[in-house]
Parts: sequence; structure tokens; C-alpha cells
Amino acid sequence: MTNDPTQDANAAAIDTPQFDEIEALRAELEQLKAQSLIERADLENQRKRMTRDVDMARKFANERLLGDLLPLFDSMEAGLANAAADDPLRAGLELTLRQLHIIAGKNGLTEIAPAAGDAFDPERHQAMSVVDAAGIAPGAIVQTFQKGYVLNDRLLRPALVVVANND
Repeated sequence: MTNDPTQDANAAAIDTPQFDEIEALRAELEQLKAQSLIERADLENQRKRMTRDVDMARKFANERLLGDLLPLFDSMEAGLANAAADDPLRAGLELTLRQLHIIAGKNGLTEIAPAAGDAFDPERHQAMSVVDAAGIAPGAIVQTFQKGYVLNDRLLRPALVVVANND
């Protein structure tokens, strides 16, 4: 091997364009790898989002049907409240209502039926009026006008209640 400085300079001049091209290709490869990771992460996020949306659609698919059944529950309960104890149709009405509640419960519907003295929850109750009530804590429920319902932790209808005065 010779130590001729002109040959070393020529070799360096030839290697410099190849070296620059190699570095440019390496940079492009790193950029493509990073872009691939980003696209893979976006795809995974989209897959998770779609799974969550499908789960929510399944969870609340029957919301309209169950919401339409609420007046039926109210009517049947009003009928039971006004039916005589010895009425032969009462047992059938009670059984039908119980079966409807079981079916609705299996589909995620739960009843909100606050009793007198329960704490008022503005997230689940709607105050229809405020009255003075002896023996009931201020801000507590005095009476329930209409039961409320929750479907899979989503309020379908608030319970309509009367609240004790805060005097």
C-alpha cells in the first residue's frame, strides 16, 4: 500500500458521495420505520375505538324499546295500586309485571324507587316540588310520584320526587 496523498484524496473524494448516499438512505429508513410505528399505533387505536363503539352499541341497542316500556310499567303499577286485594285479575297482573321487570333487568334496566327519607340525588331524581315535612331531614325525599329507570348506568328517566324544605 502506498502513502501517496493524491491517491488518498481521490479515494476520499470517491467515498464521500457514496457515504452521503448511504447516510441519506439510513435517514430515510429510520423515517420509514418511525412512520410505520405511527401507522401501526393509529391502526391499533382505531381497532380499540371500533371495539368500544360496538360494545356501546350492543349495550344500548335496546334503549328505545325499554324506554317505550316505561309507561307500561307505570300503568300496570297504577292498576295494581288501585286493584282490590280479592280481584281475580290481580295475581295475573302481578305475575306479568314481575316477568316484565325480570326481562328488563336482564337487559340492563334497573329501577330508581327512592323511599321517603332517602337523600335527594340530582343525578337520578327530579324534584317536582318542595314541602315542609315533619320527621324528614331537610333536602331528603318526602314522596315519589314516579319511579325512574337506569339502563346500564345511563339515566333513562329520573324519578319524580317531592323534597323536604331546607328551612
